[in-house]
Amino acid sequence: MKEVFLRSEQNPLITAADMPYLANTVFNAGVADLGDEVLLLLRVESCSGRSHLIVARSKDGVTDWRIEDRALLHPAQGSPHESNGVEDCRITWVEELKSWVLAYTAYSDQGPGVALAKTTDFSSVERIGLVFPPDDKNAALFPRTFDGLFAILHRPSAGGGSIWDSFSPDLMFWGKSEMLLPVRSGPWWDGLRVGAGLPPIETEEGWLLIYHGVKAIAGRPLYRIGAVLLDLEEPRRVIARARRWLLNPQEHYERAGDAPNVIFTCGGFVRSGVLWTYYGAADSSICLARARMSDVLSVVKEERV
Repeated sequence: MKEVFLRSEQNPLITAADMPYLANTVFNAGVADLGDEVLLLLRVESCSGRSHLIVARSKDGVTDWRIEDRALLHPAQGSPHESNGVEDCRITWVEELKSWVLAYTAYSDQGPGVALAKTTDFSSVERIGLVFPPDDKNAALFPRTFDGLFAILHRPSAGGGSIWDSFSPDLMFWGKSEMLLPVRSGPWWDGLRVGAGLPPIETEEGWLLIYHGVKAIAGRPLYRIGAVLLDLEEPRRVIARARRWLLNPQEHYERAGDAPNVIFTCGGFVRSGVLWTYYGAADSSICLARARMSDVLSVVKEERV
């Protein structure tokens, strides 16, 4: 089977050893392409076990990462919904707001919920607050509105671990919720649960959603990356869904770590027709894989719905 994604020879790009302070692991980064540099919003698990979000920057998006020593979002900042951690951020530039919107998991004693925040400089944030209560996670915002409504993907625990969508006039109050992408049953690679990965990417073919799928192997979860295509004007209509996974744990840094056999992406971007996908490997490092957009779309369109 032809590999669609090619891993960076510099993998893993960032580990806990690269942090300017003692940390357990670093993984699952949100991504912003700023033009002259790439910004990652790293999920860093401290030695307490809780996670926070730290900014890292690189001119080429691969090497010489400059990692800040102060968290952009941290459970110690006082939000009750984040008392047990801030995790797995997806970053979306929303032109209508002239702002980056951060969609992340806010972890409290009641469990994981979805929270939103805005930033223009990644130095300070304006918290919008908790928008989906526990248990809910894996939120990714579309970069534009539909008939005046913002659209978001998320994964409530109820309903079998499927991806849902919801709409909002103001980013705070959400409704019109429906299940968008169900898990597939039986032996499928995404038969246990699915969740949004990168924020949806607008293409001429439709909205490309890179998502993770989970399968239980000998009682343990195996996380892979796949893709689905959504209608441009009706984003809750699935046009095509890849039958097979596109990136599978096979390297030693993906096979061994705090969570073995996990590839989990929260962000990426497209440059010159190439999709850059940053991913957490085994919940223990930040890695990068690239694929031609034409190749990804070709695999997805093999199975039209």
